[in-house]
Amino acid sequence: MANTKQNKARPHGTDWKRVDRFTDDEIETMAQADPDNPATTIEDWSEAFIGMPPLKTPVNAKFDQEVVDWFKSQGRGYQARMNAVLRRYMETHRKTG
Repeated sequence: MANTKQNKARPHGTDWKRVDRFTDDEIETMAQADPDNPATTIEDWSEAFIGMPPLKTPVNAKFDQEVVDWFKSQGRGYQARMNAVLRRYMETHRKTG
């Protein structure tokens, strides 16, 4: 292990005073040299879009406990998954025309 006295003296967190001293050009140079942060091109963003999520309406619904338990057991976002299943059912059974 490295010198533990030196490690104990090292502050934790971000040194914001040091960060504030960087110029915009220095920050750009560091960012371009960062292998974990490759630069993007216009082509990378050519198919990007900004969209609003569908409006969610709160409802008071009752489901079988076993159904809710199963969705919850899949982890966070269980309500979104339940919504996705209901949406798929709706889209499959929606009358066309």
